[in-house]
Amino acid sequence: MHVKTAEDFSSAPTDYNLLVPDGWFQISLDPEERDRSIIALTELQFRGVDNAPHLKQELMRDLQKRAKSAYGIGGTELYLSLLTAGPVPLASSLLISVPAADEWPACSDVEELAAHLAERKPWEDAELGVKKLEAAGKAVRVRRRDAPDPENQMGNTLPTTTVTYYVPIPATKRWLMLNFSTPVDPLADQMVDLFDTVAGTLHWE
Repeated sequence: MHVKTAEDFSSAPTDYNLLVPDGWFQISLDPEERDRSIIALTELQFRGVDNAPHLKQELMRDLQKRAKSAYGIGGTELYLSLLTAGPVPLASSLLISVPAADEWPACSDVEELAAHLAERKPWEDAELGVKKLEAAGKAVRVRRRDAPDPENQMGNTLPTTTVTYYVPIPATKRWLMLNFSTPVDPLADQMVDLFDTVAGTLHWE
């Protein structure tokens, strides 16, 4: 099967696709389906555990908060990792979003957006550059490490590593954002390798 590259599109693609690991669970951001997928994930996480109703409720509240916030900023898909390495949870997430056109600077290409972000310097000590994705074309890639925010991360006390890809949608002035995040600080580099691999599978349809 031939996968179209960004250069093959003279009109806007109808969709996008990418491959995620088997251990990543998709939460629907559609308000009508959101609660159903959150309940399904919570039941999966607490399978075989009957004495933790408070923790289940806390997880559901956190997921509802994240899903509503993601939907409010143009989120289309949210994935959460259920992967483990032995007893260690490999916590991570991927939020895919298409921000509204008026929320973006009027940048026409990735080099222009990269220069704009570098000039604004919204994050200290961030790695910022342009990367070529095999099928989806050039993208701006930003990697940063943020201080922990226990209130918004279910008590996490480790720094969070985030990798964001800003990918121009062919034949449009819109952008697709892939926002990967992990609080597993000791394995951050390995998690980032996984994020880059997933981003590399992005293609337009």
